[in-house]
Amino acid sequence: MVARIQAYFAGARSEFKAIKWPTFIETRQLTLIVIGLSLALAVFLGIFDYIFTYLLGQVLV
Repeated sequence: MVARIQAYFAGARSEFKAIKWPTFIETRQLTLIVIGLSLALAVFLGIFDYIFTYLLGQVLV
């Protein structure tokens, strides 16, 4: 049982060594892309929400 646990962690350690971690610049660029797309989507959905709220107000009044 102990040998299986040790083998599991040894395999996990070797997998972590095989990972190509992003550089600081890549991480910053991708983070800014995610923030920018999130803001753009928020503005897009906000505009549609405003339009539909306005139209619904015109129909119900």
